[in-house]
Amino acid sequence: MCLTLLSLSAAQADQLAKLTSQDRADIKRIEAYLNELSTVAARFLQVSSSGGYAEGRLYISRPGKMRIDYAPPSKIEIVADGKSLIYHDKELEQISHIDLADTPANILLQKNIRFTHGPLRVRNVTRSPGIVRLSVFKKEDPEEGVVTLVFSDKPLTLKKWVITDAQGVVTTVSLLRSRFSVPIDPKIFKFEDPDYELYRDDT
Repeated sequence: MCLTLLSLSAAQADQLAKLTSQDRADIKRIEAYLNELSTVAARFLQVSSSGGYAEGRLYISRPGKMRIDYAPPSKIEIVADGKSLIYHDKELEQISHIDLADTPANILLQKNIRFTHGPLRVRNVTRSPGIVRLSVFKKEDPEEGVVTLVFSDKPLTLKKWVITDAQGVVTTVSLLRSRFSVPIDPKIFKFEDPDYELYRDDT
């Protein structure tokens, strides 16, 4: 711990100094809770300030694995295989691979979740009766956006997250009927490439 604190930059130390003792205590509780969380299986509702709405099922297996299956009429599936986040649009027959470290999902999927040093910074910690909210952003690109994790308290339980992107669009993902640290078949985190015709070159 001492070596970790000695390695903090001046900017990190300044950020830490702005946190109250209650903020630091809640951050430590949240870090401990998330790092002890092995899996999540839940239904979700996704609502965007731009008017979008979707629902489906979400699976997380830490570290690095996630699957999101959107319910019809959406034809989107998202799979994180430990290294990449794979976005599959079945309707357009398009597949995109994104480095997992460059996605907001990595906040929950990284092996050791730390908010007061490393790639993330804490914007604020807020509380209301029975609720704790932690807002974080990437230290190297603070203009990229903010992710707010929302927990019910006593006991601490992840309920939703809210992503505010660089354009100010707010997307809220609420977890429903969540089950934590339950067995999940690892096969569901293996993406099966459909090998679309448009990706072939038989000439």
